Amino acid sequence: MERSLRILITGGTIDKVHDPRSEGLSFSPDGATHIPEMLRIGRCHFPVVELLMLKDSLYFETGDREAIADAVKRAPEEAVVITHGTGTMGETARFIEARQPGKTVVLTGAMRPFSLYASDGEFNLGGAIAAAQIAPAGVWGVMNGRVFPAARLDKNVEQGRFDL
Repeated sequence: MERSLRILITGGTIDKVHDPRSEGLSFSPDGATHIPEMLRIGRCHFPVVELLMLKDSLYFETGDREAIADAVKRAPEEAVVITHGTGTMGETARFIEARQPGKTVVLTGAMRPFSLYASDGEFNLGGAIAAAQIAPAGVWGVMNGRVFPAARLDKNVEQGRFDL
């Protein structure tokens, strides 16, 4: 079963790169995202990709979440995958769920940037795309090989993963 699918990019670790000046992680200065390259590597050609923002979710405000929820609502596709930072992924999932989008919405991200290799991002993105095609309408999260309902989507910072 294949549903029409849109990927909304909001930022998070999955899209960060090493900044040689600060020696930290930041977004590419040219505003580029890694998601199209990840899809190309996985030979996944069918999703529509929309860049909403490149922002660390720890700095999201209500307006950012409203922009994401609005993008979900206006998307003509039946299913939406949102790439998102892991720090507040659950908060955004519950924000969207409260607005009852009537679609299948799946949030995902990474603990390690795609640009640094050995990232979990490709695995999580692939899982989210598959889940978005088969899960019932509602808001979900896919991380670490698991599908979580929005109400239970929370990062275990001590273990560095998402747990049920």
